[in-house]
Amino acid sequence: MAGIVTALRVSRGPSASFAAMGCVWGGFMAVMPDIKAGLGLADAPFGRLLIWGSVAAIAAMTLTPRFGTALGRAALPMLTALMGLALALQAAAGSATGFALALAAMGAATGALDVLMNARVGALEAARRMPLMNLAYALYSLAFAGSAVLTGVARAAGWGPGAILTSAALVVGGLALVSAEHDGRIEGMDSGGRRRGPRVGRVAWLGGLLVLIGLMAENAVEAWSALFVERDLGGATGAGSLGPALLGLTMGAGRLAGQVLGRRLGDQRLLAGGLTLAAVGIGLVLVAGSPAMAYAGFTVLGLGCSVVVPTAMGIVGRLSPAEARGAAIARATVVGYIGYFIGPPLIGLAASLAGLRLSFAMIAGILLAGLALRGRLARLDR
Repeated sequence: MAGIVTALRVSRGPSASFAAMGCVWGGFMAVMPDIKAGLGLADAPFGRLLIWGSVAAIAAMTLTPRFGTALGRAALPMLTALMGLALALQAAAGSATGFALALAAMGAATGALDVLMNARVGALEAARRMPLMNLAYALYSLAFAGSAVLTGVARAAGWGPGAILTSAALVVGGLALVSAEHDGRIEGMDSGGRRRGPRVGRVAWLGGLLVLIGLMAENAVEAWSALFVERDLGGATGAGSLGPALLGLTMGAGRLAGQVLGRRLGDQRLLAGGLTLAAVGIGLVLVAGSPAMAYAGFTVLGLGCSVVVPTAMGIVGRLSPAEARGAAIARATVVGYIGYFIGPPLIGLAASLAGLRLSFAMIAGILLAGLALRGRLARLDR
């Protein structure tokens, strides 16, 4: 516990931004049914509107290295505050166009912030020679879960989306103040990995692919686990919701454990162990004959997946020189978050062709491929 408290004190600024991002998206996702009903849209047109948030996030991630350093120490608090403001604007959006614009603004702020807060944690890890990334990601997971739960309670109490989103935005504004640091300038964004030779480029690409694998696995299972439990395993209506809930809870717990284990095992062994455990978890899901066994698989998968993304990001930051660290993390972030967006539709396509069980087998294969990529990354870590 003392180690976690110390790490939290060291990473206070970016950790507050990680928590703010969890608060924003946990609340937004939980109140989405009310937003959709208020706009009076069917599933298909509402789904098309949601794409604008993803497009804006990817565009911002790509462009951030061009302006990240120029923002100085104001980068994290400013972007955290903008993300909260965009969340509040969702409450004022009375039309599909207004909603799409507010969502694009929230996506852009989220994408830029994602790159910069990861770069800041990477710099702190290198300067203090201590693992911090798993703790930061744990705070995101726990804030996401807490925001979603509180939003559900508020909805049940009769709160409308305007009051809920405005309240969440105020919390995010407070976290934006906490994220301000006296020495919070983010370096290494402008030089780019290309000028530092092919090794830095390989580190960023390999790390980004491992992030892609981790995000693809966790987001695909979050999106399809409930359907698998209720349709394929005969679970009762509503029983499937326990699948993504277990995954979310174990992700937060696993990242807190990863913060402690990272100091003892080292990041390379922690990453290998996480990928292996995640593959074992999805294997349990594949052979599950009952919802209870599937839940066990989701729990093991969540524990393993939890450390993949933050540990891979930490390795990219550690292996990159200071003058290229931010650019390397930006590249890894852009590559990795493709997995976040393509995971659910890829599983859906495979399920339509071969069924959900074989679709999860594809995720198991991807996780095993991640072990091979981890081996290549380890060879650069010598």
